Amino acid sequence: MIIESIGIGIVAVLLIAWGGLEWTHRRRQGNALQALPGNWQFESREPQHYRLVGKQTFFNPTHKLEVMIPELSVDVTLLSKGSLDEIHHKIKVLPQHPDAEPREDGYWFAYIVKSRYETSAEITLDIMGPDLTQLKAVWVRVNYISYGPRGRIHNTHHEVVPLRFPDPQEPLQWRSVADGQVLPVPTHLLTQLDTCPDIVRRYVSPHAQPGDIVTIGETPVAIMQGRIFHPSTIKPGWVATRLAYFFLPTSSLATACGLQTLVNIEGPVRVFLAFFVGAIAKVFGQAGVFYRLAGEQARLIDDVTGTLPPFDQFIVLGPDDPQKVVNQIQAETGLAAAIVDVNDLKRVKILSATKGAPLSLIEEALRSNPAGNADEQTPVVLIRPNQS
Repeated sequence: MIIESIGIGIVAVLLIAWGGLEWTHRRRQGNALQALPGNWQFESREPQHYRLVGKQTFFNPTHKLEVMIPELSVDVTLLSKGSLDEIHHKIKVLPQHPDAEPREDGYWFAYIVKSRYETSAEITLDIMGPDLTQLKAVWVRVNYISYGPRGRIHNTHHEVVPLRFPDPQEPLQWRSVADGQVLPVPTHLLTQLDTCPDIVRRYVSPHAQPGDIVTIGETPVAIMQGRIFHPSTIKPGWVATRLAYFFLPTSSLATACGLQTLVNIEGPVRVFLAFFVGAIAKVFGQAGVFYRLAGEQARLIDDVTGTLPPFDQFIVLGPDDPQKVVNQIQAETGLAAAIVDVNDLKRVKILSATKGAPLSLIEEALRSNPAGNADEQTPVVLIRPNQS
């Protein structure tokens, strides 16, 4: 009897110890090294030579842990409207550690990022060719190793830098719609380097007048907010890998990575319960219950292939706080604004709009999808109501 009691006590202690270790492990931040948004500038922009210089910063947000960066390299992909056969590029990475001089041979030596400290790298990209004017953007991939309490982890930070910019003063063609006119406005490839008010000031203001309404697609807004994830950074869990099979193949939730992004936002319990209730409702002829219960992002997530290259390689969430975005546009530009989700099936969903904006007019004006869903690169549409 005593031996059995001792055995039960040992097992209980082991279980408590195991649970304590697991709880501590899950609470630890581990290799929580953050790659912050880069800062990119043109140093040269000649017809035969572009030089881009970017600063990539890494921050260690942990309170006590040190994380090392033993390796770092950079890959780029050029996007162009023409051939790249005669265009070449060269990359140089220069460490900019706060307490260590870079080596002359360019070797990236293993560096320790202490708790609450940061370090950075300067990336210089030279692009050479007989005519670079057809280049649209460069996709930069910063590959680095974080080495720390959770082992040796491969990471990739993505940056997209536009290279081609339309002339904002170029005359554009208005189109007639019911009760007004619409003007699709071309822009450069919008990236995390842009903001909505800046884009409106640069490309829309030259064509706008008081009373106009500026509308921006929800996907470009999310991209500018940095709400994009490469599938290689997504780790599908139990809920995503089991439920993805039950969505239509055309749904952005029909892949484990696409569905996992929703799970990461709303939590596995809410997504599973929404699926369970939605499945029962569908048996009784009620469609769309899952999307009403699973949260706003369930309808807004775009899986890969859902937008323009190179973002066709990414999962794009819906925008964050769209009401704040339209209010900021109006405050800084004086134009009424709306963020919209429009497709070629004549469906228009207004995510947010400034106070007093005519919602029915916006829906009718955008029903023909003047921005397009292909390679038009006109993410902004200006609406001009008819004068009564």
